[in-house]
Order: sequence, then C-alpha cells, then structure tokens
Amino acid sequence: MIFVGDGALLWRAVRHARADGHPVDLVCHGPRTTPPPGFAPDAARAVHSGHDLEELAGELTARCTDGLLWSIDNPFLFREKVLASGLRLLNVHGGPLPSYRGLPPVTAAYAVLHGETSFAATLHEIDAGIDTGPVLAEARFPVDPDAVLEDVLSDLVEAAHRAFTDNLAAVADGTAGPARTPGGDPGYYGLAEGLELAGMRDHPRYDQATDLGMFADYYPDAAAAWG
Repeated sequence: MIFVGDGALLWRAVRHARADGHPVDLVCHGPRTTPPPGFAPDAARAVHSGHDLEELAGELTARCTDGLLWSIDNPFLFREKVLASGLRLLNVHGGPLPSYRGLPPVTAAYAVLHGETSFAATLHEIDAGIDTGPVLAEARFPVDPDAVLEDVLSDLVEAAHRAFTDNLAAVADGTAGPARTPGGDPGYYGLAEGLELAGMRDHPRYDQATDLGMFADYYPDAAAAWG
C-alpha cells in the first residue's frame, strides 16, 4: 500500500500498518515532516504539491503491491493521473461528511462555533471532488459545551487514527463497506471560510472556536489570522 500525507498522524498510520504486517510500498510525505529513524530511504518520497504527485502517478501504480493508496492528513489534492491510476484511493477526513468538508482546523473551528455536541473523522473513497466520495466508516466523539478548538482537534486526531486502524484490515481484505452516500446538508470549510472566521469576533463562541492551544505552531496561518 501507498501512503500520502504529512505530519505525525501519517507516520502513526504507517507504523500501525507495518506492525500489522501490511506492505508499505511507498510513503509520499509533505515538507513538514521527515521519515522516522530506521525507515528505509527508498520507501519515502518528499512531495510539495499535487503536481508532484501527478508526476509520480506511474511509479505509485508500479510500486503498489495491494492496490491501496491511503491519504492521511494529506494537504494535497489528487489530480487526473492519480485519480485514473487504478489504485483504490481512501482518505481519512477530519470532519463528518457531507456537513464538514474542507480543512480540519477550519471544520473543527466551525463545529465549536456552531455548538455541535459531537464531531467525527470519516473514512471515505476519493473521487474527483473534495471530500465528496462514498463513506465507508465514521469515528465519532462527543464535544463538551465548554470545549475549545484545541480540545476538539486533540479528539479529532485520535478519531482519525481510530477510523484508520478500525478499518484497515477490512479494507485490505476487501470486506469493508458497503460504501454509502452520506446524508445531511452539505457544508464546506476551506481557506476562505477560515479567513471569514476572523471577522466573527463578536460571536459568543469565537474565543472557544479559535483557541488552538498546542496546535498554534502546527497551524501558524490560522493562529495569526484568528489571534
């Protein structure tokens, strides 16, 4: 299997897959992290954009031994060649679908702003849209009324890892699913919505929704815009 993503959550998933005996043929990681000690250099590749992944599409297909590509904390959009590679593309998304498509720090911020009592990480198939593919599973968790964004993001990291670990074996042996089209009102929370949040300082939940805490260093642009 191939992994594409960035950050600690990516390498946590890679370590789990290897420990469970699954083949990890290649990890395409972003610039924020480097492979952990002991990880074979030829099993990792640094990428900086979706265009970089497009150039690797042929290699991804050739190197993948089980036909699975996992997107874990992945900042890059898959483009035409990767989408048409014949690999089964799966993403762990930081938010329940379709209501909270978009960037995890922004989806979680708006969940707090909206007073949601629960939130979730979602495992779904990848299609040409953004977080629009059929859903395989959801890992849901409660949100306390006094929770701040840091709390929700912490729980979301654990939920994302659980969505991966709880379904890895079933995806690998072909028994996961059936995939379903999620119901509910669609919503999207991307970069523009994150910038719009900075103009909502009069909202009674604004301070809760923008308190990144220990995640401020990981999302410096959001911290600067909301601070």
